[in-house]
Amino acid sequence: MQLSARNQLKGKVQNVDKGAVMANIKIEVSEPNVITAVITKESAEKLGLKEGDDVTAIIKSTEVIIGK
Repeated sequence: MQLSARNQLKGKVQNVDKGAVMANIKIEVSEPNVITAVITKESAEKLGLKEGDDVTAIIKSTEVIIGK
């Protein structure tokens, strides 16, 4: 499957909890080993980002799409 979304986390379904309308799917991810973040130059400079820095990638989104 090909998607335009850049940050794709592959994994295995660990749990499926089905409610009346929604389903909660727990996925154990193992790859990719690298994700891409696109931020403003101002933010990169404010954080003082450089190669080798330890950081936390926080993914904010209103939805997660599952492909199979």
